[in-house]
Amino acid sequence: MSFLNNQLVTIDAVLTKKGRELMARNDGSFQITQFALADDEIDYTLYNPSHPSGSAFFGEAIEKMPLLQAFTDDTQNLKYKLVTLPRGTAKLPILDLGYNAIVIKQGASLAITPQTLNYLGGNTYETAGYTATISDVRLMSTFEGVGINTPAVTALNSTSTLGTSVSKTVVGTTINIRATTVNTLFGANTALYATLTVVGRDSGARVSIPITVTQVS
Repeated sequence: MSFLNNQLVTIDAVLTKKGRELMARNDGSFQITQFALADDEIDYTLYNPSHPSGSAFFGEAIEKMPLLQAFTDDTQNLKYKLVTLPRGTAKLPILDLGYNAIVIKQGASLAITPQTLNYLGGNTYETAGYTATISDVRLMSTFEGVGINTPAVTALNSTSTLGTSVSKTVVGTTINIRATTVNTLFGANTALYATLTVVGRDSGARVSIPITVTQVS
């Protein structure tokens, strides 16, 4: 969803690939329970406190920037979410997954417990947990979030895919993964690749790392 005209508040909304998949099921799994705001298109380095025309024009360049239209690639949306941080915050929160990249053998399991750094005066685990998205869920025989048990999260975590090359999103304080055991996915390749994106649900901090699944011969 995006503003097409910020003077008339004209809004354009489209479904992501995941949204279209859920709607196509026609089983009630397509339910919008939450929303987030982001300012991906804004370059705040254009703020100019030295503008010769005074303070009313410090943000003039930012206000004249073109606005992005809504697009369907959910891996490229909402990279810079708007969040409310405690007054006096000097550093933006960042996520630590314990890995810069994950290489996992076919059939192997791994538990990922994200931690948020520079948040609420220190390093902590977020109460609302973390959203984790795998870019190609076929690479995982298990991809689940545990630790958050609200009805909306439970419904999201229980959603299954159709076995196609689509992303999957789960929520939890810990993300459990198990690499696929399906040999036919590899074809002539010895490794498969995807991207794991994790976002703090309280802080808005975001990190993406590559995942490699290696075939066991």
